[in-house]
This record gives sequence, C-alpha cells and structure tokens, in this order.
Amino acid sequence: MACSPADRRGTLPRSQVAGAVASAEKAATEVGLEVLGAGGGAVDAAVAVALALAVVQPQAGNLGGGGFAVVRWEGEAFALDFRETAPAAAHHDMFLAADGSPRPEASRTGALAAGVPGSPSGLHELHRRFGTLPWRRVVQPAIDLARDGFVVTPRLHEAIDTARSSLARFESSARVWLPHGEPPRPGAVMRLPALAATLQAYAEKGPMGVTGGAAAAAVERAVLADGGILTAADLGAYRPVWREPIRFTAHGWEIASMPLPSSGGIILGQTLLMLERLGWGALLAEDPRREHFLAEVWRRAFADRYLLGDPATSRVDADSLLADDWMARRAGEIDPERATPSEQVGRWPGGETEIAGDTTHLSVADGAGNVVALTTTLNGLFGCALLVEEAGFFLNNEMDDFAAAIDAPNLFDLVQGEANAVRPGARMLSSMTPTVAWRGDDVIALGSPGGGKIPTATARVLLHLIVDGMPMSRAVAHPRTHHQWQPDELWVEPDALGDVHRSELGRRGHRLREVQSMGEVHGVRVLADGTWEAVADARGPGASGVLDGAPR
Repeated sequence: MACSPADRRGTLPRSQVAGAVASAEKAATEVGLEVLGAGGGAVDAAVAVALALAVVQPQAGNLGGGGFAVVRWEGEAFALDFRETAPAAAHHDMFLAADGSPRPEASRTGALAAGVPGSPSGLHELHRRFGTLPWRRVVQPAIDLARDGFVVTPRLHEAIDTARSSLARFESSARVWLPHGEPPRPGAVMRLPALAATLQAYAEKGPMGVTGGAAAAAVERAVLADGGILTAADLGAYRPVWREPIRFTAHGWEIASMPLPSSGGIILGQTLLMLERLGWGALLAEDPRREHFLAEVWRRAFADRYLLGDPATSRVDADSLLADDWMARRAGEIDPERATPSEQVGRWPGGETEIAGDTTHLSVADGAGNVVALTTTLNGLFGCALLVEEAGFFLNNEMDDFAAAIDAPNLFDLVQGEANAVRPGARMLSSMTPTVAWRGDDVIALGSPGGGKIPTATARVLLHLIVDGMPMSRAVAHPRTHHQWQPDELWVEPDALGDVHRSELGRRGHRLREVQSMGEVHGVRVLADGTWEAVADARGPGASGVLDGAPR
C-alpha cells in the first residue's frame, strides 16, 4: 500500500485486490486503500474515505452537509443526489430585509443558513446499492480516527485560523476548535469523542443514528437556540434520489456527470461539446485561441446556468441545453477574434432577460475497473460555523446556494435567477461536477471543490486527458483559467498565461483577474493496459495512492 501527493501507478491484473484512491487528506486516502486491501470495492472505499474526511477535514468533509456521486459499476453509469434541501419552514424572502435588500450574512453564518443535511442518508444509500463489505466495517475507520485521534495538518490549522472570527461566534465551535482562543497547532492530536459516538450510532443504526434519536434532537436544539428553522422532523424526512446522469459523447469519449440540481454536468457537457465544434483539439497549445474559446464557451454556459435550479423548478432541462441545435447556435455566436461582453450574451430563448468555500472531492477505482467520483460540501469554510457539540459535527450554510436574493451575487459571485429561489423542500443549485469518462477499458473518475470554479477546473483537466493525451499528473498540475459570465472577468492562476497570451487576450477584449489557485482536482484512472493512476492536486495538497495487493 502506497500513499503520496504525487502521481502513482500500479500494474496488476484486475482480478487481484487492487485499485487507486485520491482525496484531500492523507489519512482519508489511507483509509480507502486499507478498505480496498480488505476486499472492498470502489464504493466501499469511497464511502469510507468520505466518512474519514468528515473527521479529519471538518471544514469540508461532513455529516452535516450533502453531495453527489457518479459511479461506473460493471460498465453502467449511475448518479446519486444527496444534496441538501431547504427546511419545511423556509420561504422565498427569508434572506431579505424589510426593504427588500439582501441580508447575505444571514444565509452564510449561523443556523438560519443551514439546509437539511443529505450525507448521512446518501452515503448509506450508496453503500446499500453497491457495497460489498458490511456497513459497520466501512464506518469503523472513521470511528477510530475520531475516538483515537488524528494529527492536525497545516491545512486544517490554516482553515481554522481563516475562519476564526466565525467560529468564535459560537461557544460550541470555539470550545472544540479554538481551545484557549487559538487553533490547534499542526502536529497536535485531535480527539472528537462526540463525533465518534455519533459515527458509532451511524454504524449500528444507519441514517437514523444521525437523522433521528439523540443526534437529531441535538441538531434541533442547537439550531433553534440560534434562531434557525431546521428541525428533527426535517432530518427524518430527508431522502436521497437516484437520477439519470448527464450522458454525452465528446472527443471520442463517453462521459457521465451529475444532473440537476447540480449545474456541473451541464456546464461540463456544454464546454466539451462547444469546443469540439470549434476545433479546439486541433489548435496548438501556444495558440491564444485556446484560452479565448474556453472563456467564451464558459461565458455562455454560465449564462445558461442562470435558468437552472431544482429539477422541479428549473426553467430549462439538460436535454435542451445540450441539444445539437443549441450547441451549434452557442458555438456559432463565438467570434474567434473578439470577446463578447457578458451583458450581450443572451440566455435561453424565453428566459429572463475569492471567498473561501469548502467542498471536498474523492475519486476511487477498484481492481474490477469500477470507479466512483464523489463530491461533498458544507458550502462555506466550516459551513455556517455552528458546531452541534453533542453530535460533533458542523452544519452547512447551503441556503446561500439558493438565489437568496435574485440577481445578487452569492458567496461565490454567482448570479442566479428565480428558478433557484428559496422554496420549502427544494434542492439548491450546485456546481459540483463528479464525473466519469471512458473509452473502451480506459476509465477516468475525477472532480473538484471550488464553488463556481468546480466545473471549469474539472473540464480543464478532462480536456488535457482526453484531447491532449497528458498523463494525469501533468493534467492536474496544469495552470487554470476560469470565466463564469458574471463578473465579466477571465480569472487566471499566476502561471496560466505568458506575456503573449495575456496581450492577445487583452486585444480580444478580455479583462484579466489573477487568482492564486482554482479548484483542487483529485482523479483516478484505470488504463486499458491494466495500470492505475491516482493523482491528488498539489493545490490542496491532498494524497493519492495505488494499492499493491494479493489475489482475492
């Protein structure tokens, strides 16, 4: 068993206990490799890694949040939606002041910002359908980490320090994560007995160990005491949903990604399909039209995103936005020599005319060639910053992912429409993009955190893999750019563009904004020759590993 932040490859027949894991934390990746080594499949390992992240990466990993999973199992693709929902008492204008002005702080910090968590039910449902090891066996590594302790990493220390003022607002959060008013130092050992007890109940009772009984009562008490509306009844009523994944063929590959209520799969599909029409793959790497076309394609995809929301309220569906005629029309709008100002980019006919966030992604492959791409989130760093002390986990602030105020930017500067307004029981629009791609026996699983930058980071890495033929280590490390329609800026990492590219993009009318880092893509690949790749993005940093095992 090997684990490192770099590209790892192993060569083993698929009949053996083998596979690959990439995640945001070394301790979680090691859990995944251990589960694979015990004879578990990709889903067993993915769920175990997700639960380990709920312990060692509390700023993003979660029992109090939600997410999405895309699975390729025995040659078929599946998508599980365990996105959070609005509580039953939520209403359209709950984040507006009496004069109608937005109250962004109310949808970002404190209990009112919390949606109904989906992870407890979602991870259990994923295992119920595809797991091979007993449920308790899959949960046990997370219990051990919470009970026996784990080492505080520099990343966790920095996250706590960044969120210090928000965490300090709540006695429960500060008591555990700001002892003596300071974040635990890197190298310190953290033990979380309350979370261990909750995970033990989860192992014994399934979702009801978290969404019912003592844990649910503790959530309701903490929320109501802080003026929130999430109740134990909301927790008990939550159900995950199996959905048909977004499916399309581009650049010779079959691709499956997440459908609504995530916009990620639609944006990814529009990106790859429009670029294929524009001949992107035939352009040389140094051709400035490559970056220009990416920006123009993303500008249009995010303009279309404005009409998306919960599948029940979305103004348009994926089939329409990925249809050949719409892709031809969108690609035909793009001028190779000039940027289109965002205010001039029309939306779907008939439609209305860097803050830290924390999400985490993991990718797993097993020895049979099955893969899982799984993304979970609390939305902002430590979610709403309220720790349910008796249960040991933070609650999310996903209510800010609704259009809390129509046309007002959210935490990630995304401008959204009425289709994504707050409604009781609705699932807020997301950008998470867990994705699998395959061509014959060559299979890729990948995804990223990063708010609105998730689909563009995922698309960028996938293009480098399936069009440019890069090894996964180089594709993940490659510098990134991003455009999301509003604000009308092309965001660039420091080393993404040379002077010539910057000059050419400026001449075409792009306004550049430098951003230190965008996304944190973790991916695995099962190659047709029986080798594995696992890469964790050094922007994290995360950890990846390939398992060297013995026959089953």
